[in-house]
Amino acid sequence: MFSPSIRQIATDLLARYRRAGLKIATAESCTGGLVVAALTAIAGSSDVVERGFVTYTNDAKEQQLGVPRLALLSYGAVSEPVARAMAEGALHESLADVAVSITGIAGPGGATPDKPVGLVHFGLARRGRPTQAERHVFAGDRDAVRAAALDKALELLNRAAD
Repeated sequence: MFSPSIRQIATDLLARYRRAGLKIATAESCTGGLVVAALTAIAGSSDVVERGFVTYTNDAKEQQLGVPRLALLSYGAVSEPVARAMAEGALHESLADVAVSITGIAGPGGATPDKPVGLVHFGLARRGRPTQAERHVFAGDRDAVRAAALDKALELLNRAAD
């Protein structure tokens, strides 16, 4: 289902988290669960992957992750404040130590002049540390944007293991 390179990245990531005694949660929108699927494709991942949230709608973001309605209305679902809130909410609503969030516009529709197709915001929260956020614009069609977001999310999780 996943490429050999993604499987290797996921395998190595899980090993790092296992050695560190850390657990992961994901909060995904435009990736629809690809990150947690890549991690759980590896046998034995249940000792590291605590849970995954797929919060595709604003209501789901608010209800499952506690994303403030005001942030959704003021900034939109595809924004840094919402990505941060999603990551922090995933930590709050789980037993994980690290959470990554992904919210973006994979296309082909949904773009606006200030939010193009390929825009993806990421949040990275780790207990006891400040939440980080990153903004990226990925090129390509829907599959390419989602694949690039998966790669970036795994990279961010790798960074958080230190």
